[in-house]
Amino acid sequence: MKYYIGTDHAGINIKPFVIELLEKKGYEVEDLGCFSNERVDYPDFAHKVADAVSKDKDSKGILICGSGIGMSLAANKHAGIRAALCHDHYTAKMARLHNDANILCFGERIVAKGLIEEMIDVWCETEFEGGRHTDRVAKIEL
Repeated sequence: MKYYIGTDHAGINIKPFVIELLEKKGYEVEDLGCFSNERVDYPDFAHKVADAVSKDKDSKGILICGSGIGMSLAANKHAGIRAALCHDHYTAKMARLHNDANILCFGERIVAKGLIEEMIDVWCETEFEGGRHTDRVAKIEL
């Protein structure tokens, strides 16, 4: 499994921690930026990650900004992308289990390191349940 990760300037401080968590689990990680704390526009990085995940069907993505809201809004403009804004392990689990989310979004200014670690753990371990949720997920695409 490969993970694409992207942040804006408000998510850059936690990015190395997230990359380390993923690599310790044995995942390949491709960092699509940003690479400094200079102000940038979050949609640029949301689009990079969403494009990569939509082209690489066996991959997933992680997007981090200040709140996670802007990243999730921008990423969800892409066909086949189900970017979920999560704040704890329960929302991360349900995003995978019931919504087959393929991009995890969260805010560096909202979620503490301990919760981020819990979210990454459950996100990586949870498979889409399918069943009654399959038709619902299909209805997300217009």
